[in-house]
Amino acid sequence: MGRLIVIEGLDGAGKATQAALLTKALAKEGRQVLSVSFPNYDSESSALVKMYLAGAFGQRPDDVNAYAASTFYAVDRYASYKQQWQNFYQNGGTVVADRYTTSNAVHQCSKLPKEQWDEYLDWLFDLEYRRIGIPAPDRVVFLELPLKVSQRLLAERYHGDENKKDIHERDLSYLEHSHQAACYCAEKLGWVRLDCTRQGDLLPVEQIAQMVFKAVE
Repeated sequence: MGRLIVIEGLDGAGKATQAALLTKALAKEGRQVLSVSFPNYDSESSALVKMYLAGAFGQRPDDVNAYAASTFYAVDRYASYKQQWQNFYQNGGTVVADRYTTSNAVHQCSKLPKEQWDEYLDWLFDLEYRRIGIPAPDRVVFLELPLKVSQRLLAERYHGDENKKDIHERDLSYLEHSHQAACYCAEKLGWVRLDCTRQGDLLPVEQIAQMVFKAVE
């Protein structure tokens, strides 16, 4: 089998940028490497995810319970694996993922009381890694930044237009719970946790990239 490396973090942390830079760096070392991103918005498999985030099932994240929402994302990952990268991975390739099952762990735990998080995580990983049969990550790199910084970066991304945010991005209470869940998951599950800020400012992209590469080297 190959290797699966996941870049995880809250919105605005630069996951896509760092996944792309890591893919490039690994390719320069002569590795067979492929990058994937979740949700896969270019695929029909993400239809339920897009409906959920657009508010088709309710205007608040809690309107869809953690277990139901998790299945939307799990199906999208399964389709991506079967159609895009199963053979590559099984033949020894290295896959770099911008988000993965780890995002369900972060964003759906936040809908539950903390005393239910372990039960949910056991259910989630059993569903995706055993019953559905997609690979478990070999390394998860968590790009950590404070919620205030995440919100500022999102505002810059959307040029202050709140209408462009999905139901997750608009709900500050939900995002705070997600940050707490992310820190819990990182510690419990052994993710590599990288502090991407200094004195309230995001570190330069190149510096974070060096940290990420060292974490998976």
